[in-house]
Amino acid sequence: QAPKKAKKKIEGGSNVFSMFEQTQIQEFKEAFTIMDQNRDGFIDKADLRDTFAALGRLNVKNEELEEMVKEAPGPINFTVFLTMFGEKLKGTDPEETILNAFKIFDPEGKGHIKADYIKEMLMTQADRFSQEEINQMFAAFPPDVSGNLDYKNLCYVITHGEEKD
Repeated sequence: QAPKKAKKKIEGGSNVFSMFEQTQIQEFKEAFTIMDQNRDGFIDKADLRDTFAALGRLNVKNEELEEMVKEAPGPINFTVFLTMFGEKLKGTDPEETILNAFKIFDPEGKGHIKADYIKEMLMTQADRFSQEEINQMFAAFPPDVSGNLDYKNLCYVITHGEEKD
C-alpha cells in the first residue's frame, strides 16, 4: 500500500475560524472590540496602551508595546488576532487530560487532594516547582479550610479561564 500524502495544514488563512467554536469566536470578537479602542478595525500600539490604561496599568514602556505588535505578521485585524490566539492555544491540553493527571493523586476519586501532598509532589518530582511557583499557585487557588486543593475547579479555570459557580 502506497503511503498516503500528508495534507498540509493551511496556516493563517480564513481556515482559522474552523479552529474555534462559534461561542469562542464571539468571545474573541468581544475582546478584540474592547481592545480596538479607536474602532478602526485594527489593534495598534495606541490601542494596547489605552487597553492597559483601562486595566489600571499606566506607563507601559514603548518597547513592551513594540514587542507585542511585532508578534503579529502585519497589521492586527480580527483574523490576525484570532490566528495569534490559535497559535498560543495550540498544544494546550483539554480539561479531561489535566483532570486525569490530577486523578493519579486522588485514587479514591474525592475531587480534591491535600495541598501539602501536591506541594511535595510538585517540588520533588519531574519538572520541579520552586517555592515561588508553589506560592503563586496557592495564591491563585488557595486550599480550603481542611487543607484540600479542589483540583476539578483548578482544571476548569486552567482550561476555561474563569471560576465556575
